[in-house]
Amino acid sequence: MGGNSPCASCKLLRRRCTKDCIFSPFFPSDDPQKFAIVHKVFGASNVSKMLQELPVHQRADAVSSLVYEANARMRDPVYGCVGAISYLQNQVSQLQMQLAVAQAEILCIQMQQDQPLTHDNHQQQNMISPHNDNSLLNPIPQLMNFASTSNVGQDPLKRESLWT
Repeated sequence: MGGNSPCASCKLLRRRCTKDCIFSPFFPSDDPQKFAIVHKVFGASNVSKMLQELPVHQRADAVSSLVYEANARMRDPVYGCVGAISYLQNQVSQLQMQLAVAQAEILCIQMQQDQPLTHDNHQQQNMISPHNDNSLLNPIPQLMNFASTSNVGQDPLKRESLWT
């Protein structure tokens, strides 16, 4: 900032903020916690070097990423944002499985509605069961059983809350 109010980094590091301070555009004095967490995880010298190596138009995105990663590292020192990504990927997998089961159920219901139930059809439906070799014709019981017994929802990386 170079004037009256030093940026958050210069305040924390207790140095004079010059007009060409590399931190001042990204770490304003009214948000000191933003720089404090980045400094704690990465160190001011490393952050300064990283920013200097980047073109000016990419620095704001880099700072945003550093702040995100520093926050993730504070919540989860081992996995950082990779833990959050893994958690979200597991959620996507679980939701995809639920979607597949729901789509299979819809297809089964549509097929049942398209065919009027006659005595012969009723006997055929009774023959198709999970305990029968013909169970491949009706995948719903197997899908339901797989969805209820799979470990998709049990995430070893899951934390109490990744976002608070």
